[in-house]
Amino acid sequence: MGRKLETCEWSRGNTFHHCQFEDLHRLLELKRESGWTVSVCLPSMNEASTIGPILETIVRDLMERIPLVDQLCVVDGGSSDGTREVARAAGAEVFLQEEILPGRFQPLGKGDALWRSLYCLRGDIIVWMDSDIRNFHPRFAYGILGPLLTYPHIKFVKGFYQRPIKAEHRLLPTGGGRVTELVARPLLSMFFPELTALIQPLSGEYGGHRSLLESIPFFSGYGVEIGMLIDIYTRHGMGVIGQVDLEERQHRNQTLPALGRMAFQVMQAVFVRLREEGRLSLRDDYQVVMTQVDYRDGEYILDRWFLPVEERPPMAELEEYRALFGTGV
Repeated sequence: MGRKLETCEWSRGNTFHHCQFEDLHRLLELKRESGWTVSVCLPSMNEASTIGPILETIVRDLMERIPLVDQLCVVDGGSSDGTREVARAAGAEVFLQEEILPGRFQPLGKGDALWRSLYCLRGDIIVWMDSDIRNFHPRFAYGILGPLLTYPHIKFVKGFYQRPIKAEHRLLPTGGGRVTELVARPLLSMFFPELTALIQPLSGEYGGHRSLLESIPFFSGYGVEIGMLIDIYTRHGMGVIGQVDLEERQHRNQTLPALGRMAFQVMQAVFVRLREEGRLSLRDDYQVVMTQVDYRDGEYILDRWFLPVEERPPMAELEEYRALFGTGV
């Protein structure tokens, strides 16, 4: 009962709606009073069809009209469809993932890209957004920024929204977030129940203060979001975390096999933390090769995917980073 009450209190006090922060002039005033700068970063991989309008909207509405965003950046994982060229044309700084901190680990998926982006981003507040949003609106950025600029105790904010899903050749109003509901939420319910108060723990729109983000490790691949939440919660508690309703997000729905691979990495990240905390013991190491079944040309085919989740140290521990920003753990 006590835990349920605490979760309800957190939800009431730390859940917001983007309309609470739509007075952008007020946000700009708060930003100037604080002296903070803001960086927005989009990780990308073959998103030429959607990334342009996202970046153009941010430049027009949040950099030129009202200068809430000081730096707009794209970290690309090696796109072959012209994503980087589109991003540059739209006004973003563009970095190739493998060229950031060369020699420091093998570039490995989204989480690694976000970790490396800390080295390129100059802002005191950092906002990450996925690059496949089809109904992008400035609220995706100022909604995340709002609590961080308005409430001193909140250091990390996750976005949540309705996620329509395309099925039977039509767009259904709900049904997205399948990995969250089938994998992440059950795991959090079993082992980190306080985090179940977050409506979309795996959402791709979130941000926080650099001082917090540089102090935590990052998982590679799709283990990054759940790992980030667990690490912030275990180190600082629920009080520093907020969530904001961004209403609706339309994007490219992943295939079921792709979602299975995402789930595989989410589970790995949770297992790693449970083992470190002494809450999970396995006789043998788990496998990082996932086998999936495909049906092609009248035959069942076993596809095997090498999907390890690796941990990156807190960025503030790297000599290169400390030399650039003069910070440390």
